[in-house]
Amino acid sequence: MYNKQTEQEIRRPTREVAVGKLIIGGDNPIWVQSMTTPDTSDADAVIAQTRRLEEAGCELIRVTVDDEQSLEQVPKIMAAMNVPFVADIHFRHVLALRAIEAGVHKVRINPGNIQGRDRFVEVIKACKNKGVAMRVGVNSGSLEKDLVEKWGYPCPPAMVESALRHIETCEQYGFDQIVVSLKSSDVRACVDAYRLFSEQSDYPLHVGVTEAGSPPYGLIKSALGIGTLLLDGIGDTIRVSLLADPVEEIPAAFDILKSCRRRVLSPELIACPTCGRLAIDLNRIMAEIEERLKTCTKPIKVSVLGCIVNGPGEAREADIGIAAGNGKGMIFRNGEKLYTVTEAEMVDKLIEEIDKFELESDDVIARRRRQQEKAAAQAQNQALAHEGAAPGAFEV
Repeated sequence: MYNKQTEQEIRRPTREVAVGKLIIGGDNPIWVQSMTTPDTSDADAVIAQTRRLEEAGCELIRVTVDDEQSLEQVPKIMAAMNVPFVADIHFRHVLALRAIEAGVHKVRINPGNIQGRDRFVEVIKACKNKGVAMRVGVNSGSLEKDLVEKWGYPCPPAMVESALRHIETCEQYGFDQIVVSLKSSDVRACVDAYRLFSEQSDYPLHVGVTEAGSPPYGLIKSALGIGTLLLDGIGDTIRVSLLADPVEEIPAAFDILKSCRRRVLSPELIACPTCGRLAIDLNRIMAEIEERLKTCTKPIKVSVLGCIVNGPGEAREADIGIAAGNGKGMIFRNGEKLYTVTEAEMVDKLIEEIDKFELESDDVIARRRRQQEKAAAQAQNQALAHEGAAPGAFEV
């Protein structure tokens, strides 16, 4: 039997990896991250951007550490951040060692470009000694030469073999605080590589399509690649990589998570497309609803349909919905018809029902918490009674 609820909850089981105050993998949220763009030697510019990223909701921030001048600014930048600091290292493993010593929460290493296993082992030992996580970042554009020769080109099996090779090296030295990425600018290659890796390993995955390009095409590529994997239950942290202000990546990432029902932190607004059957000013109504729900953080599903063909059915599937036509509409709540409103009343009545829904949801949570506290107090009193204490010593 097809089970819609089970389908929504499928997620690939993975290990947990601590990155600062966050835990990546397991049953933890799928975290959203991005990367700063100013030259890291300009600490003030980087800090200004990290603040904008945090305000947008970014939960991990990666910073380029590519020379000594950048490295010197790491402590200052870290001190100004409220989210974990990930040092992005390429080519020079010494920079990774010094970043680890400076206290970064995670290093991003591409073992294929740091020139030798011995240097990689040094980074592994440093991470283990300091309790710093590592992202083993495999990229199709910088795959090891022997793997390209073996497979003929940087295909998904070659990328996975590279990742597993580096994981084996980490495990030989007792280090398992690893997050893996297998990135390509080709959406199909990305999806295939992550799927193949997931069949062979339970390390948590950083998912993204690299070099996706500028919006809107870059957004489409990222949504296709990341969204496909999320629907497969694959992915523990994501980045939407765009040729744009990185702040734009954050709402895009959360929208991808929301549309895949992996992490819903704001209302999902559903509206029918425009067509000849549209019988209300749907553009105006939706714009006003979006504006009035800007600060709402409830994972509520709101549907506004402008004709009678699919409207009633779609409205019934939402938490709150309107099925409209000919200047009036029926308000639905949890699949039940409530009352009819005019087009002029639609927005106010819809917001009114959403407010009621939010309050009632909070009441349910509060009632459950009170019940839990009462049960805990009763259990404590029973334990004390066995020890001879007076009944009712604990009250709620």
